Amino acid sequence: MKKILLLLLFVASFANAQADKNKINQTLDAWHKAAADVKFDAYFNALNTDAIYIGTDATENWTKKEFQVWAKPYFDKGTTWNFKALERHIFFDKSGKIAWFDELLDTQMKICRGSGVLVKVGNEWKIQHYVLSMTVPNDEVDAVTKLKAPIEDALIAKLQKK
Repeated sequence: MKKILLLLLFVASFANAQADKNKINQTLDAWHKAAADVKFDAYFNALNTDAIYIGTDATENWTKKEFQVWAKPYFDKGTTWNFKALERHIFFDKSGKIAWFDELLDTQMKICRGSGVLVKVGNEWKIQHYVLSMTVPNDEVDAVTKLKAPIEDALIAKLQKK
């Protein structure tokens, strides 16, 4: 009897994790689609109230409110971004209330990597932290470094003075 109960508990736990994984995939896909469809409210409602968004530029480390201010003109002009997941991996903590993920995205910048943390708020998954990174093929790192060096050397000097 104990073995049957343990088996049922395991199956139920797996089913819940799979259901949550599906919800997270739906949340992230809908979030990316809201940007492509220029739906400001839907896009930002996917973010938790105290969410952080880190963009591709070294200076882009925003609270949700700061990100909204930056993004609003793009949504107003209808010139937003269109990211589509090519691959995604989702992981959960032991409580099942925190998940983290990484994804490869097809974007106007070619392949980018997104990674982040979601938290379960009631029955909804909200994006708590998101990091967008451009990928650089290993054979091109030297060329890309040379291209960005003047800009980022100045930023490094500024940050070291703080």
